[in-house]
Amino acid sequence: MPKSAKYLLVGSTEAYSGKSATVLGMAHQLKTKGLDLAYGKPLGTCWNSETKDVEEDVQFVAKVLDLPTDRLQPTILALDEPTIQKRIRGDDRVDYPQALKKYLQMRGPDLVLLEGPANLEEGSLFDLSLRQVAEGVNAKILLVARFQSLLIVGALISARRRLGDRLLGVLINDIPVNRLEEVKTTVQPYLEERGIPIFGLLPRSALLRSVSVNELVHQLKAEVLCRADRLDLMVESLSIGAMNVNSALKYFRKGRNMAVVTGGDRTDIQLAALETSTQCLILTGQMPPSAAILSRAEDLEIPILSVDLDTLSTVEIVDQAFGQVRVNEPVKVEYICNSMTENFDVDRLIAELGLETAVTA
Repeated sequence: MPKSAKYLLVGSTEAYSGKSATVLGMAHQLKTKGLDLAYGKPLGTCWNSETKDVEEDVQFVAKVLDLPTDRLQPTILALDEPTIQKRIRGDDRVDYPQALKKYLQMRGPDLVLLEGPANLEEGSLFDLSLRQVAEGVNAKILLVARFQSLLIVGALISARRRLGDRLLGVLINDIPVNRLEEVKTTVQPYLEERGIPIFGLLPRSALLRSVSVNELVHQLKAEVLCRADRLDLMVESLSIGAMNVNSALKYFRKGRNMAVVTGGDRTDIQLAALETSTQCLILTGQMPPSAAILSRAEDLEIPILSVDLDTLSTVEIVDQAFGQVRVNEPVKVEYICNSMTENFDVDRLIAELGLETAVTA
């Protein structure tokens, strides 16, 4: 009879901390060690707009890791507004912890990787907070935390207190390169001494924080005026062309892989942007660019987008896109796998989970 699998729940202290990226990078390493993996996301937050019944992260992770359907766990709850309202009204009486028990029926894999809620509290309304999910499937928790400042130390000590022995350890990511040594020599030893193992320290990456032009088209509901074949370009920063052309040129030259937002009538600014490190032009005001601009953009393979929004609204949407970056481009997956291989102690993880015997020689 196949053995019962072990469970590892990947959680975070706040949304968009890098759980999916961690799962992918970790799974890549574990598979090279010969481990048989399964994956699931009990609480769904990102649904495929076409099929409506497939959680996007589950779909993406399954595809990247090449997991067969018998290695995927079901998403038992859609964490959206209608579902929450239904629960609050008392119309939803489903015993979700009981529904979670079906996860325990899986036999065969060495390890089931589960992606947890956005933070420690999300899912509490349905008795599926991070700790409750962990207890429901007898999982250990790997917590992913983004480095914002040294305040992370207090946040992780508080998380340890709340998660107790369920907490296996922590991965700290998005650490500015100039603070990496400080985190390694002060933060890591301090937390380790207090019973919080640190499995990895990942440096900040402009690539991981970048967003594709295609995603900006989607978020802005933009019209693509040229080079629709180059929407895979990655944007790392945002610049606003609202000053005189000489100031703009100096400003643009400091940028790298930019999206430049400017008025459709600012031909001088548009030309300056095209001659610098620009990945796309976003034109506001519903004014078409000149034929010369379109021709130059075609030659340089830079997409031009037109939006039915003012500059402020456009900038807000693009800013939000940077803050909620998803890992759905092959170039990001490759980077994550390499970074985790270099900076994440997978052997320690395997030992802590008691999976040593599953490792192939």
